Amino acid sequence: TDEGHRQMRKQIQELTVGDHRPRGRPAPSGCGRVRSSLLVATIIAAVVALGGCALFQEDKSYSPVIDPAQFVARVDNPFFPLVPGTTMRYLETTDEGTRDVVSTVMPDVKVIAGVSVTVVHEVSSAAGEVHEDTWDWYAQDRAGNVWYFGEDTTEYERGKASKEGSWETGVKGAKPGIVMPAHPVVGRMDRQEYAVGEAEDQGQVIGVNETVRVGDTQYTGCVKTKEWSRLEPAVVEHKYYAPGIGFVSEVTIEGGAEHVELVGIEK
Repeated sequence: TDEGHRQMRKQIQELTVGDHRPRGRPAPSGCGRVRSSLLVATIIAAVVALGGCALFQEDKSYSPVIDPAQFVARVDNPFFPLVPGTTMRYLETTDEGTRDVVSTVMPDVKVIAGVSVTVVHEVSSAAGEVHEDTWDWYAQDRAGNVWYFGEDTTEYERGKASKEGSWETGVKGAKPGIVMPAHPVVGRMDRQEYAVGEAEDQGQVIGVNETVRVGDTQYTGCVKTKEWSRLEPAVVEHKYYAPGIGFVSEVTIEGGAEHVELVGIEK
C-alpha cells in the first residue's frame, strides 16, 4: 500500500542517518554513503519490496550542458580557490571522537567529459589510521562557477575497503553540479552532484557577508550555505566559506552532532 511504502521509505532514511561524511569542499565529499554490508542488503531488499527503483528515481529535468570550451584551467573563485600545492588541515569532531582531515590540491590534471579538472586529494584519519582516502575532481567555468565532476573514494572499516560513494561525470549517467556559484546570492540553490542513488548532495546559499569564528580566528565576508542530500533527508549541515581561503567550518544542525573546522593551511 502507499502508506506501507511511505513507512518503509522512512525506515530506510533513518538507517542512513549517522553514516554520512561531512563534505566541505575541499574537505569531505560523498555525503550519503551506505557503508555496512548489512545495511546495503537491508536497503536492496526494501527497494525490491517497493517495486525496483521507487526510492531513487532519476530527475530527468536536471540536465546541465557541459561544453569543455566554456571551462578555464584555474579554479580561482574567491570562496573556493584551489591553488596547486595548498594543503588544508581540518579537525572533524563527532560523537565517536575526532579525526584529522588533510586536503591537498594536487598539480595533476584529469580529463573528464572533455574538461580538464583540478584534482584534490583528501585523507581522513584517526590515531594514525586512515579511515577514508578520496580523490575529488573540480573545474571552473568562464563565468566563475565551480563544478564538482566526481570522486574516487575508498573507505576502510574493520579491515575492509569500500568504494561506495565513488562516481564520475559521464559514467552511468552521473552529472556534475555546482558547489560554489560565481556570485553567491541568498536563496540560490544548486545540485552539487548527481548520480542517482549514490551522490545527490544539494546546497543553498543562506547568507553572505557572514562572520564566523573558527578556533582563535575570526573570518568575515563569508558565504554561508545549507547543504543536504535526498539520500539522507534527516541530515542538514551549515557551512562557511571564507574569501581567499574557501571552506573553513561546518556544523551539522539536524540529524547529528558533527563539527568540522579549519585548523591549518600550508602553501
